[in-house]
Amino acid sequence: MTRRLDERLPVAVLGATGIVGQRLIRMLDGHPSLRLASVAASERRAGERYGNAVRWSLGGDPPPEAAGLPLRVVTDPPECRIVLSALPSGVARELEPALAEAGHIVSTNASVHRLRADVPLLVPEVNPQALALTAEQPWSEGGGRLVANPNCVVAGLALALAPLHDAFGIEAATVVTLQAVTGGGLTGVGSVQIGGNAIPWIPGEEEKIEPELNKILGSEIAVAVSVNRVAVLDGHTANVFLKFASPASPGAAARALAEFRAPPSLPALPSLPERPLIVRSEPDRPQPRLDIGAAGGMAASVGRIRAAPPHDLAMTVVAHNGVRGAAGACLANAEFCLAGCARG
Repeated sequence: MTRRLDERLPVAVLGATGIVGQRLIRMLDGHPSLRLASVAASERRAGERYGNAVRWSLGGDPPPEAAGLPLRVVTDPPECRIVLSALPSGVARELEPALAEAGHIVSTNASVHRLRADVPLLVPEVNPQALALTAEQPWSEGGGRLVANPNCVVAGLALALAPLHDAFGIEAATVVTLQAVTGGGLTGVGSVQIGGNAIPWIPGEEEKIEPELNKILGSEIAVAVSVNRVAVLDGHTANVFLKFASPASPGAAARALAEFRAPPSLPALPSLPERPLIVRSEPDRPQPRLDIGAAGGMAASVGRIRAAPPHDLAMTVVAHNGVRGAAGACLANAEFCLAGCARG
């Protein structure tokens, strides 16, 4: 067992005490090729053991491998080359490029670098070719990399829209979201505000969806968005209405979704499922409570695929915002970046 642990590559998690950081630590527990070696957060509790410092919110206790690690300050240079960042954008803006400049492979969940021209905004099953952008980064000659995963809604939308755009050409999309409270982090919307309620605004959210989705798909889809925070713990729901360039019946759309797989050029990655999309035929599915666990939270579920005049098609997409939309996406991107480095 010791030999196996020694062979796994060490990883640092930045922003380790937040909800996304906690999910990264949970997902690294027992990972076949990566091991948690360093945890970092703000300086307020630096030096404490992680298990004592963190307000663990995922049920159970922090993995023993993590609990005993001393909490470092995020601005201290990590000893690990591989860095998984769950930092807020204000901190990530300067720190993450500096880490890449120092030769680290940085996979970030922060929004601040997603639309930077030389940063791949990755959903590996959809746009693996985007990893080539890292060769254009100013720190590439020193071995540094910076890759980003998309917004937690966009992660599921990109998976669901990619096969439809490839098959029929999406010209326009209207998206209405019902987003879980954990999308706002541990200190997001308060219980008095959200209990028995829906809030039809999330600061800064609507502006992210169209540009991120189009960057991933390499498209120019016109996207109208209305976002809502709802009293659901985990799992974002998106009701999507589409206009196509070519005719698409509900049956043809369902087949395109059900047959969607990662391209053969994508290497097998531990965190990615064989089937990234699950198509539900029941009239009342997908639902967050029933469907966010698909493929351990890494598959999006799609259902209610139907004609919807004056639109060409309507459907409902559900994805786990904390896993496919954040921590799991960040981890899978790191795996992909490492595989790409090994190949090239």
